[in-house]
Parts: sequence; structure tokens; C-alpha cells
Amino acid sequence: MSELPLAPLDRIFRKAGAKRVSESATRALREILEELALEIAKEALILANHAKRKTVIREDVILAARHVMKYSNVLREGL
Repeated sequence: MSELPLAPLDRIFRKAGAKRVSESATRALREILEELALEIAKEALILANHAKRKTVIREDVILAARHVMKYSNVLREGL
């Protein structure tokens, strides 16, 4: 089951200027964002553990996002 609801993602498309968005496009965006979020969360946890912390902090997430976005295979692997 997906974690992200479709309605907010549809609103993101509309903010970007889309007048019409198919449900399949919104579902594809959800799938991509969930994969990226999971990879960022995993990397942030690794950073927190490396720093001998149990709590993931903002800086962990920012560094993890930079790392994941630089080396991400989410789009290369296909959906």
C-alpha cells in the first residue's frame, strides 16, 4: 500500500501549471517520490548511526538527499 495520497500530488502538478493530469501520471509520480523518500531515509539512518546517534536529524536528511539525488538509480532502473 502506498504511503502518499494522490490528491496532494495532483495539486503539485497543478501548481506546476498542468491543466489536466491523468491518474496514471499521478500514480507514477507517487511511486517515484516514495522510492526516493525511502532511499533518502535509509541513507539518513546510516548517517545518524555513523555519528552514533539514535535520532535522525535535519542535517542527516539534507546530506542523504544530496547523496541519493547525485547517485540515484530510481529512474535508471525503470518503474
